[in-house]
Amino acid sequence: MPSRRLLLVTLPCLLLAAQARAADPAVLNPLLEVQVVGRQLLAIDSDSGGQRSLRLERGENVLYTRSQGRVGVVVTDRRLLAIATRSGSWQEARYRKDEPPPPDVQLGDRVALALFQTRAVGFDGGSRNIVETVLGPRERVLQTAVGQNVVVVVTDRRALGLSSDRGGFFEVRLNLGESPTSVSAFANHVTVQTAQRLLTFRGPEASWEERRLPLNP
Repeated sequence: MPSRRLLLVTLPCLLLAAQARAADPAVLNPLLEVQVVGRQLLAIDSDSGGQRSLRLERGENVLYTRSQGRVGVVVTDRRLLAIATRSGSWQEARYRKDEPPPPDVQLGDRVALALFQTRAVGFDGGSRNIVETVLGPRERVLQTAVGQNVVVVVTDRRALGLSSDRGGFFEVRLNLGESPTSVSAFANHVTVQTAQRLLTFRGPEASWEERRLPLNP
C-alpha cells in the first residue's frame, strides 16, 4: 500500500512538470537540421519550411557540425559557420593566422559560443549575426555557461554576457583577485557568484545587476 500511495502522488507531479516544460516558450524542440551533402552545407529549417545552402571552398574540409533549437553551426578547417531559423544566409568567422579551429562549440536554443586562443565568438539567433570580443594579453577564461537564450564567459578580469535579444557581448569588470565560485545559466539569465558579489546578466535587457554579499563573520 505505501508504494501504491507513493506512485499515485508521483505520477501527477511528473505530469505537471512535463506540462510546464512543454508550455515554456524558452524550451524548444529541434527546429534546424544541418546536413553536409557533398560540397554543400544545408540548413533545413522546419520553422519557415525553407533551406539555406552554402558551397564549401576548394579544399575546405568539415570537421564537425552542431545544431540545437533554432541555431546550427559548422566548423571547418578554415572558418566557423553559423545559421539560425529564418536566416537569409550563413554567417562566418574566419580563423586568423595560426589560429586553430575551436575544439567545440556550445549551443543553446538561440545562441552559440566558440572559444579561440585570443577571442570569444558568439552567435545570436535573434539578430542572426556572429559577434566577437578580443581576449586581452594573458587574459584567461575560467568558466563558461550556456542557457537557452544566453551565454556567459568568465575570465580572470571580467564576465561577458551574450543574449539572443541583443547583439554583442556585454561585460562587467571583476575586481582584482575576484574569481567566480559558481556560474549558472538558465533560459533567459545567468548568474556569476564570487566571494564578494552576485552578478546577474538578464538576456532581454542585456544588462548586468550586482548584489553585494555579506562578509563572512
